[in-house]
Amino acid sequence: MEKKTFAIGKKEVKIPLLQGGMGVGISLGGLAGAVAKEGAVGVISAAHPGYREPDFYQNPVEANKRAIHKEIEKARSIAPDGIIGVNIMVALNHYEEYVRESVKAGADIIVSGAGLPADLPAYVEGSDIAIAPIVSTEKSAKVILKYWDRKYKRTADLLVVEGPLAGGHLGFHLKQLEEFTPELYDEEVKKILAVVRGYEEKYGHKIPVILAGGIRNHEDYVHAMELGVDGIQVASRFVTTVECDADEKYKNAYIQAKKEDIEIVKSPVGMPGRAIHNALMDKVASGTRVPAVKCLNCIHTCDPATTPYCITDALIHAAKGELSEALLFCGGRAYEADHIGTVKEVIDSYRFFED
Repeated sequence: MEKKTFAIGKKEVKIPLLQGGMGVGISLGGLAGAVAKEGAVGVISAAHPGYREPDFYQNPVEANKRAIHKEIEKARSIAPDGIIGVNIMVALNHYEEYVRESVKAGADIIVSGAGLPADLPAYVEGSDIAIAPIVSTEKSAKVILKYWDRKYKRTADLLVVEGPLAGGHLGFHLKQLEEFTPELYDEEVKKILAVVRGYEEKYGHKIPVILAGGIRNHEDYVHAMELGVDGIQVASRFVTTVECDADEKYKNAYIQAKKEDIEIVKSPVGMPGRAIHNALMDKVASGTRVPAVKCLNCIHTCDPATTPYCITDALIHAAKGELSEALLFCGGRAYEADHIGTVKEVIDSYRFFED
């Protein structure tokens, strides 16, 4: 296959792979640094990276801001010349603060989803950081690129397209998840590419498009590239690596999962998500409400008075390996994991640039 690379700012992405951001505490500096060291783009999740800070429950925003710096520094120590990004959910209540902190901490790129990052250009103004919205449909691509063009007279530096088999929060309605067959979604990707090409022409520069969702092997990579994208995003496969920042029990939950264990769940964020079925999901299904350890007012779409469980608590339990109380986010093909490997092994398995 023809060698296809692209740049983020002044740095060349040597391996056309973006590691998906996974919070809470799944993709931090350790994983992101290891991925960046191999020549791909390592991404730290800004969803409560400070959960291990001693004052997290008393002062969560400051704890998270400190942790953003610490995790970027850790990643840089592993990959001094690598490309390090931060994934920041639009649904976070202190979204702007986390964006500005990521700029201060020296991230190369901000990847932003779980809502459309309408005012992200304003928050990075004056910096040279790259910005990348996450979209799932032609409609969402049109909306965000048109808005940025009209209001900020700029466009995306990179675009991530997350398909129906992606993990975590999904940019689809439940009906769309049922309707999008692989063939139909391939056509949706081509429509998104057509939208992007229009803005490339207007702004006179390349906008790399990265495809995500269930891309687990060389054949999946080849298929993605044949659609016309510039690279792939991989998340779930990096969970079962030595370098992943999560607890070993979380990693082993992927290895032990069967296809029928992976399901679509309703998240307090207000979006459907994909996770491994466990005791917490049974509780929620039975109507049992799981009270929060302490409401941190972290997500603007969550109503603390009615939410069946606290997503922050559930994801912290996951990162710590407390599986019965955890929300075990995963990709649609996470059940294919069969061992704990290394980041290099995962990247090498895609056989980039081979026919």
